[in-house]
Amino acid sequence: MNIINIENFTKSYTDKVLFNNANFYLHDGEKVGVIGINGTGKSTLLKIIAGIEEADSGSYAKAASAVIRYLPQHPVFDENSTVLEAVLKGNITPENKWTIESEAKAMLTRLGIMDFEQKTSILSGGQKKRVALASCLVSPSNILIMDEPTNHLDTEMNDFLEDYLKKYKGALVMVTHDRYFLDAVTNSILEIDKGSLYTYDTNYSGFLALKAEREEMAMASDRKRKSILRTELQWVMRGARARSTKQKARLERYEEMKNTKDFVRDEKANIGSVASRLGRTIVELDNISMSYGDKKLFTDFSYIFLKDDRVGFVGKNGCGKTTLMKIIAQRLQPESGTVTIGQTVKIGYYSQEIESSKDAGTAYMDPEMRVIDYIRETAEYVKTEDGSISASQMLERFLFPSFLQYSPIGKLSGGEKRRLNLLRVLMESPNVLILDEPTNDLDVSTLGILEDFLDSFKGVVIVVSHDRFFLDRTVNRIFAFENGNIKQYEGGYTDYINKRTFEEEENKAEKKQAVPRVREKKLKFTYQEQKDFETIESDIAALEEKIESLEQEMASSATDFVKLNDLLAEKTKAEELLEEKMNRWMYLEDLAEKIKNQ
Repeated sequence: MNIINIENFTKSYTDKVLFNNANFYLHDGEKVGVIGINGTGKSTLLKIIAGIEEADSGSYAKAASAVIRYLPQHPVFDENSTVLEAVLKGNITPENKWTIESEAKAMLTRLGIMDFEQKTSILSGGQKKRVALASCLVSPSNILIMDEPTNHLDTEMNDFLEDYLKKYKGALVMVTHDRYFLDAVTNSILEIDKGSLYTYDTNYSGFLALKAEREEMAMASDRKRKSILRTELQWVMRGARARSTKQKARLERYEEMKNTKDFVRDEKANIGSVASRLGRTIVELDNISMSYGDKKLFTDFSYIFLKDDRVGFVGKNGCGKTTLMKIIAQRLQPESGTVTIGQTVKIGYYSQEIESSKDAGTAYMDPEMRVIDYIRETAEYVKTEDGSISASQMLERFLFPSFLQYSPIGKLSGGEKRRLNLLRVLMESPNVLILDEPTNDLDVSTLGILEDFLDSFKGVVIVVSHDRFFLDRTVNRIFAFENGNIKQYEGGYTDYINKRTFEEEENKAEKKQAVPRVREKKLKFTYQEQKDFETIESDIAALEEKIESLEQEMASSATDFVKLNDLLAEKTKAEELLEEKMNRWMYLEDLAEKIKNQ
């Protein structure tokens, strides 16, 4: 059953057409992943689906039972509200008013927000995103619309969200760069391509195969159209006149085919390796330590980076990964230890956030500056493996067409700004590349190109990321922040998880074996048992003699029935006592044997 229908809608942003007569249908329980390069309108589409923004034209219909919750890419809160107030706002209903506060606190804690009374105005961008995510998840809904929900989540939080959304009974529409997450959660992919929407009833892995098929079919249709067009052109060139209805229709068909745009495969960002030469000494960390207030981030960490190292740093939010990157980039000094940087080293630092201050250097983007001028500040020309290339050509390679190069940066989408900043870092020709959360806000296509670039990059790559796919694709050594220590694992992210799981299982087994056995209590006689054991054989012998004596006496008193009855009763009693003594003797003998052999 369809719960949202949007038909024949168009939407433009300034002079750019995002959607042209597109259609979108959402089924009950469907989980949709939206894919498209930055700037194609993914966030705009989510706002239209959520009913927050209207299309320029077209129809929008939503089921009466639909309850939508929307997670924006960049949440905004009332600066005077506390974290808890921000989560509860708009979420309290008569049905949940007694439980919603405890649910909100539990969700915030799960997402790493512990201070419920701090003001939202002092939160970082990542913390605001997690507060907004908590608000979205505790709300009663049957449709979730989520824009980059995995941004700013560490691995454990990411695993929690993945499991939560897989179990979620309602419909889901989300934009995310995390390809493992897409594979695990979605059952439908919606691709935005040149103003049109294409639906694939599969997850991300299936989408890749189906998209290739669609493009091949489109190219085959395009070749057929061009072949027919050549035939029709020859007919027109022979001077055919529109004297009959049939000829008129043929001319109209020719004009329609001639005006049909050629099929063009998606452009892909492309940049040759531009690293400069490295000397023998690169980056050497010797026993460096760092704290934040009373919290010890890491202690006595040492590592010597070698040529062509591909290293990934992972750990929970706030463990010190970005701090360590800034120390390596010499933007911070460690509390203790030394950092040695080789003379030929040129560090390119791609920061986690686009800075709002000019003092931040290359991470700052003046919204009034033109795109091309931002790149020209780095270099007018850059040497690549393909030769010397101009700033304009480099922008073309990185999916910034000529008409966009002279636009102000302020008009770019968040993902386009991130891609532009990445290009500027790469154009500086670094030979040590530090990427702090590079996958945040970048589209899947650009991530694939960045991964291809890193394959051929002639230098050291240092990555901080929670993107499991990206780490598996780009690094061959993992350093994990674990309880104030940084531990080394060989291989990619999956290798690290497998190794850590194996170690945890081994530790559990060792602890189980190390648990001291409860020593068995040493067997011994109680006081009464010892006393009985010493006398029981003589007691049994006395009873046997007594029974024998009673039997003899009964034989001699056969005619005295009264006496005979008394003797019989006494004999029965003695036999019962003898049986008890015999059982007791057997028990004491067995116990004595055990005591002897222990």
